[in-house]
Formats: sequence, structure tokens, C-alpha cells
Amino acid sequence: MSDLSPRPSRRLPRRQREDLAYRLVVGGGLAAAVAVAGVVLAAIGLVGLWLPVLAIIVAAVYGLLFRRTVSGR
Repeated sequence: MSDLSPRPSRRLPRRQREDLAYRLVVGGGLAAAVAVAGVVLAAIGLVGLWLPVLAIIVAAVYGLLFRRTVSGR
């Protein structure tokens, strides 16, 4: 116990976490909308299936990042 100073925190301030969470929700929602539209267009035959699959992966990543941002850890 030679050093009683607090450890430096790596957490973002609350306002920055709120801004990050908002941007992740907007980005994930946009990716989900592109995925839904892409699935419809792929079913019709206008685009390939790679676009909706890529959008689903992006939406999932944004969702995981959002959960990590707002978790209480």
C-alpha cells in the first residue's frame, strides 16, 4: 500500500458514452433497414444475397458494441 492514489479510469464520461450509444443505435438501425430491404430485393432478384448478409453482420456488430457501451461494468 505504498501508493494510495486512485488508478486512472479508462471509461468515457457519461455524455460521451451517451453520444456513442446514440450513434451505434442509429448505425445499427440503418444497417438493419438495409438488410431488410436487401432481403426483399434479393428475393425479387434485383441484388445478390451478399448485400443483406453484409448488412446483417454490420447490424450485429453495432448491436454488440451498443450492449458493451451501456453495460454496467
